[in-house]
Amino acid sequence: MAEINLHGRDFLKLLDFSSEEIEYLVDLAAELKQKKKDGVLTDIYKGKNIALIFEKTSTRTRCSFEVAAHDLGMGTTYLNPTDSQIGKKESIADTARVLASMYDGIEYRGFEQEIVETIAKYSKVPVWNGLTNEFHPTQMLADLLTIREHFGHLKGINLVYMGDARYNTGNSLMVVCAKMGMNFTACSNKKYFPSEDLINECVEIAKKTGSTLTFTEDVKEGTKGADVIYTDIWVSMGEPEEAWEERIADLEPYRVTKEVMDNAGSQAVFMHCLPSFHDLNTGIGRQIKEKYGLNEIEVTDEVFESPASIVFEEAENRMHTIKAVMYATL
Repeated sequence: MAEINLHGRDFLKLLDFSSEEIEYLVDLAAELKQKKKDGVLTDIYKGKNIALIFEKTSTRTRCSFEVAAHDLGMGTTYLNPTDSQIGKKESIADTARVLASMYDGIEYRGFEQEIVETIAKYSKVPVWNGLTNEFHPTQMLADLLTIREHFGHLKGINLVYMGDARYNTGNSLMVVCAKMGMNFTACSNKKYFPSEDLINECVEIAKKTGSTLTFTEDVKEGTKGADVIYTDIWVSMGEPEEAWEERIADLEPYRVTKEVMDNAGSQAVFMHCLPSFHDLNTGIGRQIKEKYGLNEIEVTDEVFESPASIVFEEAENRMHTIKAVMYATL
């Protein structure tokens, strides 16, 4: 494994990291994953503690940070939206300085990227982005590890993102593909493409890595030959319920179906950062069925439950890659 030192670094967005540093974190995650499978303890940070700020609740991110911290020997304090006074009774800067005086690392999952950047600015300990409106870097490491486990490599992989590519997951996939020499396609209604500024930044990165960036509204053309078909829920946490009507009207043609997977080819796998509305076994799924008559939203149950779906391997890898980030930066 390459000798790269990330000690004391914040992990806020992958634009801050080189291709070599990202690859190092994926390599480290693979090594830590194997050690866990083999029952080898990695509790090198006994006596350390981390704070987990969750302004947006989560299953995978919270469990990943808590299990990874425990495996590394650390204690955790979970601060939910009602536990933390961040930005309400206490400024973000003051909260960062208080927590940094007590903890060895701080995770933030919430709203604007500016918040986690401010926490990092005023913190003397590493700060990790568990998700903001703009970026989702820990998810990207899990995706890279999962793709590499399946295909054996990253460079040259054709990844197609279907749905709303304007926010954290779509943005971050474009960034990480550009960084790692993977080919990124946003296949969606053009209203839902990433911002022009971020596209331009990624185009410059892609020139150095050999990545290609494509933006298309044509499902058949956009998904042909894809190695990875990736989607996410159409309405994000914190958005108004009224957004569903517009998103369904605009994005229904971009649902991931068996026809989409067949068009991609037999090599294609399906990925999703979860949770997913692929059936009627969720409250939101039942509401959408009642209001709009849909049994499935961003992906069909047939695809989600198919052999091509590697979503649960992807979910597991959240923990191993988050462990790698903490291991490397503390």
